[in-house]
Amino acid sequence: MAVVHRLLRRGLSAASPLPSLQELGRRPASSSAAAAGDAAAELRGAREDVKQLLKSTSCHPILVRLGWHDAGTYDKNITEWPKCGGANGSLRFEIELKHAANAGLVNALKLIQPIKDKHAGVTYADLFQLASATAIEEAGGPKIPMIYGRVDVAAPEQCPPEGRLPAAGPPSPAEHLREVFYRMGLSDKEIVALSGAHTLGRSRPERSGWGKPETKYTKNGPGAPGGQSWTSQWLKFDNSYFKDIKERRDEDLLVLPTDAVLFEDSSFKIYAEKYAADQDAFFEDYAEAHAKLSNLGAKFDPPKGISLE
Repeated sequence: MAVVHRLLRRGLSAASPLPSLQELGRRPASSSAAAAGDAAAELRGAREDVKQLLKSTSCHPILVRLGWHDAGTYDKNITEWPKCGGANGSLRFEIELKHAANAGLVNALKLIQPIKDKHAGVTYADLFQLASATAIEEAGGPKIPMIYGRVDVAAPEQCPPEGRLPAAGPPSPAEHLREVFYRMGLSDKEIVALSGAHTLGRSRPERSGWGKPETKYTKNGPGAPGGQSWTSQWLKFDNSYFKDIKERRDEDLLVLPTDAVLFEDSSFKIYAEKYAADQDAFFEDYAEAHAKLSNLGAKFDPPKGISLE
């Protein structure tokens, strides 16, 4: 416990060395002071700090991924919490951070740990989802109808098993996407809408095995240069992902098998064509799907959650 208290007193700045994953994962998920205070006010404060972090680091894509990968382990066929997985903060633990699909996400944890230290009453589960939704909105995307109050798992033994997140290049992309997302209780429309978040970010071959080392769109950053993006303006949230996949006119833009299948599968194609033609329709469906994803497997306290609006 002495180590934990020293860590909490010290905090973690952007220039500070990253504590071990064991230290990060075992920090307290809540505080008695926050429990007695105004949870909504503390969440709003954390949201403002996330906005400042986004402005200073352009880390929108990795924060979106952090929230998604914490929630995306949910299995609707398992009723017991937290064995069902989902948005429960388990991704802060080393055992889950080391899952192949989570390569690089320790960097996201390092970025938001100072915010967690400052707002100790905000759970990791809430902070991951708040950061993800805020990143979408600050990149020009739709307002996500979020609620908060998620409870954290307490120990790494409660992390889900590896293998629940989608892969980039499975042998049968449509079948794989449905297997993964249907397990979460999501539909074809939601699969396609959520795929549109690839309008943000880059794929780095050293992490995922996919994409070019750099392109004309990524060689100068912002942030660490390199990787291959799905869109030319990869820090702007819009419907260009769907347009670019459909046209395939630029070899510097990434198209994974799980991207291409959105215009090849007859059911997926209905929504992909719609979103390529109508950004408003994409934004509406995306906001709804993102909010649903962020609640998967979550246990809320209070049970109805906390709204910041």
